[in-house]
Amino acid sequence: MVDQARARRLAKRIVSIVGNAIEYEIKDPRLRFVTITDAKVTGDLREATVYYTVMGESLAVEPDFEGAAAGLEKAKGVLRTKVGTATGIKFTPTLAFILDTVPDAARQMEELLAKAREVDERVAQVAANATHAGDADPYKSDRDEED
Repeated sequence: MVDQARARRLAKRIVSIVGNAIEYEIKDPRLRFVTITDAKVTGDLREATVYYTVMGESLAVEPDFEGAAAGLEKAKGVLRTKVGTATGIKFTPTLAFILDTVPDAARQMEELLAKAREVDERVAQVAANATHAGDADPYKSDRDEED
């Protein structure tokens, strides 16, 4: 039987272990700006998918996604050993690293929301200075025509 609660607890623990190992123990310069964001573990606890993001050195410098992926692939064995040692479970899950696209999607959503706010402001400005087209009373009554 699959114990989803145990898989979630192990996933949280893997995020903590791998994040600390990358930050304090592994000296690969390609992993300097890597942040572990999430992990998913299969129900049988045999495979773990670890999600990561890569930040740039500054706003002007684009992050090195390929270098980070290569660094994580090279450190995969060491990280798996650290996970096995720290968790103490019978079978250490294999680790697969996937670039997390949530930050990029969030940034794109923020840009779209900013554009929508800008368009809404322009519409509000046009509406504030607008006047009705035609007569003040567009409906003519029969009494007006008889007079």
